[in-house]
Amino acid sequence: MKNILLCGLPFLATAAMLTVIQPPISWAPLAWVAFVPFILACSPDTKPRRLILVSYVTSLFYWLGNLYWIVPVTIAGWIAFCLYTAVLWPVLALSLRYCKAKKVPLFLASAVLVVGIERAQGLFLGGFFWRFLAHSQYQNLTLIQIADTFGAAGLSFLIAMVNGLLAELIIAARQKNLFKITQLPKTALVCTAVVATIIYGRWRISQEEQCLKLGPYVAALQSNVPQSVKRSFKSGEDLFNGLMEQSKAALRDEAELIVWPETMVQATLNPEVLRILKPLDQWNVFDKALREHAKDNAFVLVGAYGGELAIRENLDVHLVKRYNSAFLYKRDGEKAPQSYNKIHLVPFGEVLPFRKRCLWLYNFLMKFTPFNYDYSLDAGSEYTVFEMTGQNPETQPYKFGVMICYEGTVPAIARRFALDKKGTKRIDWLVNISNDGWFVRFKDGKVLSSAELPQHAATCAFRAVENRLAVVRSVNTGISCLIDSSGRIRNGFLAGTLPPDAMSRTGMPGWMLDRISIDKRTTFFSKYGEWLGFCCQLCLILPIILSLSARFLRTGKYGTRSLGLPNGT
Repeated sequence: MKNILLCGLPFLATAAMLTVIQPPISWAPLAWVAFVPFILACSPDTKPRRLILVSYVTSLFYWLGNLYWIVPVTIAGWIAFCLYTAVLWPVLALSLRYCKAKKVPLFLASAVLVVGIERAQGLFLGGFFWRFLAHSQYQNLTLIQIADTFGAAGLSFLIAMVNGLLAELIIAARQKNLFKITQLPKTALVCTAVVATIIYGRWRISQEEQCLKLGPYVAALQSNVPQSVKRSFKSGEDLFNGLMEQSKAALRDEAELIVWPETMVQATLNPEVLRILKPLDQWNVFDKALREHAKDNAFVLVGAYGGELAIRENLDVHLVKRYNSAFLYKRDGEKAPQSYNKIHLVPFGEVLPFRKRCLWLYNFLMKFTPFNYDYSLDAGSEYTVFEMTGQNPETQPYKFGVMICYEGTVPAIARRFALDKKGTKRIDWLVNISNDGWFVRFKDGKVLSSAELPQHAATCAFRAVENRLAVVRSVNTGISCLIDSSGRIRNGFLAGTLPPDAMSRTGMPGWMLDRISIDKRTTFFSKYGEWLGFCCQLCLILPIILSLSARFLRTGKYGTRSLGLPNGT
């Protein structure tokens, strides 16, 4: 037990540092040493079983503690996801142990393996691009510019490389080899990578004056409604009226595009659905009010529900498809013919897993959901590009794409919006509408925010840099803001009622208006995607295969002894 506890201390140190480097604490400099204790603990002298046990238990508590904000959505999903994600630390520990035994340079092994582990998060759920080493550096504009080539994985790679080098130097100092000439090349290589990243970042930032042009005035509205209130569907009219008041205030300051948060219009707004309802039905009332609000004023983008109709044999009409959607109301008072239906649905939050593949497990999970019915939505398939005209109708129309909620954290979603099939940039900016009211608490009439809100905003900053596209965020409970194409989360605005400090806009209603800058640059990442992350993920698997193969060969030729059979059987 004493040995187990001593073995666990380095993992606890790493878990503590990985916790505080992310928003809202944001002790970002600790990221550059956070993995050093972890790497040092993965010694070839440590028994694999002990390493697996200690790293898994530490990892489990790390994820349970840092993903606490999932609990209001689903306790079962929170536990299940953390149990699964915690497996990645033992995989990382065994892989580092193997690399140490084979004398692989730790600065390189650590970089490849850490990025591989990050890319493997949520692998079977479509990915969980959260709490990367890179995300801790969202405020360091110079360093995050390499994301337009490597994605967020590039900065994680660099930070992990520094961690690996420091671990190597500590080991060398213990062995009294610190000042040997063999330490110089690896130190020089890592230092060169850091300096090159700084030079590249400053160069890319210096291009802004030549590559940016002013776009339209955009307003982002922010409601402040916990999901516990919203999901009753009894407050739909109050929510709508509150946002309409903010929207009219933004109009008075000459907003050209007004963005409402995700699903804050509690209605299905597809024309074919509205046509079969009575004119005074609340859904039609909302639709009419939005048309009148937009007509001769501004383009209005709202988050609502979408659906497709079907007719049963008894001629009853029902919704055969249900979507989380975005609709655009135009200045002519009409609604854009196309809507965007969310493609990347959140497991447990928007879709209940296993409902079509494993009925007993699906029924079991239903007992732990926040609803007493199957609330699962359907996934969209089209990356809809919306168009709007500026103040001068004769100029070329602006184009933008919409990422709904956690799609803003998925690199592939933003990338597919950015370019057309010919590799040409096809949009001018991205919009992220979200309902982070899932992850706040309601106490004594106040909304208490969680760590999810600033972490969500920080992650979106990387989508901006990766594709050189500004991101407008309109979020229920916060954080609503404008992120420019260099990943700068802008403080202040031209008009509005939210606080000037962007990252403090949590747990409050309000609105802000600012002018978007359009970046003409097309990035390497937009064209080729997460190539670095995928390569590192592949390399993560390689040590595991080699380790298992070596063990297999040691147990007996042709594997007969490993099966417990005599030779020749």
